[in-house]
Amino acid sequence: MLSDFKSELSALLADRIQALFGVEYDPIVEVPPRRELGDLAFPAALHLARTLKRNPRGIAEELAEDFPSPDFVREIRVEGAGYLNFFLDRSLVTRQLLTEPLIQPEPNSGERVVLEHTNINPNKAAHIGHLRNAVLGDVLSKVLRALGNTVEVENYIDDTGVQLADVVVGFLDLRKMRLEEVAALPEPFDYYCWDLYSEVGRWYEEDAQNQELRRSTLQELEHGSGPRAEMGRLVSRRVVSRHLATMRRLSITYDLLTHEGAVLGLDFFSEAFDQLKSTGAIHLEDDGKNAGCWVMPLSESEEFAGLEDPDKVIVRSDGTVTYVGKDIAYQLWKFGLLDKDFQYRFWEAEDVWETTVDGEPGHPAFGRAERVINVIDIRQSYLQKIVRAGLEALGYHDQASKSIHFAYEMVTLSPATARQFGFLEEDGEEEARSLEMSGRKGIGVKADDLIDQLEAKSREEISSRNRELSAEALDVLARQISVAALRFFMVKATTNRVIAFDLDEALNFEGDSGPYLQYSAVRALNIGRRLGEAGLPTQVSSSQVGDLPPEVWADDLWDLILTVALIPQKTAAAGESLELSLLARHALDLAQKFHAIYHRHPILQEEDLEIRNARLATMQVFVQGLTVLSDLLGLPLPDRM
Repeated sequence: MLSDFKSELSALLADRIQALFGVEYDPIVEVPPRRELGDLAFPAALHLARTLKRNPRGIAEELAEDFPSPDFVREIRVEGAGYLNFFLDRSLVTRQLLTEPLIQPEPNSGERVVLEHTNINPNKAAHIGHLRNAVLGDVLSKVLRALGNTVEVENYIDDTGVQLADVVVGFLDLRKMRLEEVAALPEPFDYYCWDLYSEVGRWYEEDAQNQELRRSTLQELEHGSGPRAEMGRLVSRRVVSRHLATMRRLSITYDLLTHEGAVLGLDFFSEAFDQLKSTGAIHLEDDGKNAGCWVMPLSESEEFAGLEDPDKVIVRSDGTVTYVGKDIAYQLWKFGLLDKDFQYRFWEAEDVWETTVDGEPGHPAFGRAERVINVIDIRQSYLQKIVRAGLEALGYHDQASKSIHFAYEMVTLSPATARQFGFLEEDGEEEARSLEMSGRKGIGVKADDLIDQLEAKSREEISSRNRELSAEALDVLARQISVAALRFFMVKATTNRVIAFDLDEALNFEGDSGPYLQYSAVRALNIGRRLGEAGLPTQVSSSQVGDLPPEVWADDLWDLILTVALIPQKTAAAGESLELSLLARHALDLAQKFHAIYHRHPILQEEDLEIRNARLATMQVFVQGLTVLSDLLGLPLPDRM
């Protein structure tokens, strides 16, 4: 909304400057430092003073005289040395917020976006680090859709990789288990695999020859045939099912599961390989350490300047394809640049489509994106750059520029939380730094354990405040609070920061947390309940708001209303910059403004009808704004806490 006001005023001011002075000028808009100075300020006169050789204040006064003000402008003043300041009509703006959707993208203004996130190896339970990826990806999908884009969310399943191969080795060679025995293992199957994966790592260290079994297993997984491949399919299927259940606890879902086995089985890379060879993007090395390998030279690219070995192997001398080679082929498919396509099958038990080599008819259209965003941690930045370089080398310059790596830093545990999960001694000294996790060593918090712990602590907190709640209501509320706590914690920090997850901080009802936002919404809803119990109106109509005089809008009420009006602008900025913490911080700012006015502007006790209606309208605008932000962040808003 405010961006529309700014655009309209900028255009009117530009026309006025052209008409009065014959000068083409693109106005800059600012926000005054104090509310009494107005809502929007234009320093145009200060900028034009040298060109026109006139006093800037005189220029501003001439511009203000007979300015064609739109309906949303209440007053124009010349302030300071020559600022042209606009005061918005507070009643009109509030009425508009109550009657129109906050975020209204232009029809057909968006792109078709393929957004890939989560991508957990199907070899063990999801852990806390995976949750940051999945939450960031899910919030981004909501933001992009709100901005008018068509978003296809994909989850890549590496069902032919080293990590899965190690678990297969663990079952077949370390535990000596048959396929039917593994199939009969009880849930949680992914927890069993977690321990087995760590055990296999130690087994390899005891005897390096055991790693030969990894190589033979990898070959079977890649070819898709043999008893090891069959075991791999069983393990992957069961683990992925568990991963999807974990993500559903956080309301995270997908449009398509893309299996690496299907990429290999349908030989996607062969066409990509032909394209890379025919364009000269790769060449066969005759000698040196890469003899017999197909290599992509990167030494002439500024992005890879200074690297000791800038050339990247795409196909090894034994004919196997590297990870980056597969990624280039997959990226080409995402943009619709391969003549090949997957087959698809609907996994009914999980309510999601997946790729396969022998599918079924009637599937939706997948791929053919205009923009591709891959949510992958910052350690994969180099490989993502190579994928873009591959598209550039093939001549797909536009697609390379629209291949976006959404990078983020890792998740560690705060010392206090590490102790709660048994990774540090309870009576040991406080460690200065957070605890890093290692799946290979078995150090890490499983995602479901974390959610369980958050739910348990939430239930304990709620039961102390609401002893009359039934067990069922208590469980529902505990789930809502734990989801908000976890999701908000993963989003509130900038993506270039390593975050140390802390249980108590995430669940703090009075801090920078998801539960604090939930409490703010519940507090506003309680006002409505009390009004109803007193026989007073719980809502104010838009027509009533439009008739309110300017003096009923206290500055702090107006600040809160403008904070809501900024939500579309903040959402657009978050979508463009991929810095989703902008939304989290804005939600906190909004909630803090609401709590600040809660006691200063009581509604129930106010006898002046117009003042009460202004306060009630402000509360309605607040609830609307917080609801929009909570939907974007994926935070459930309970009706009580």
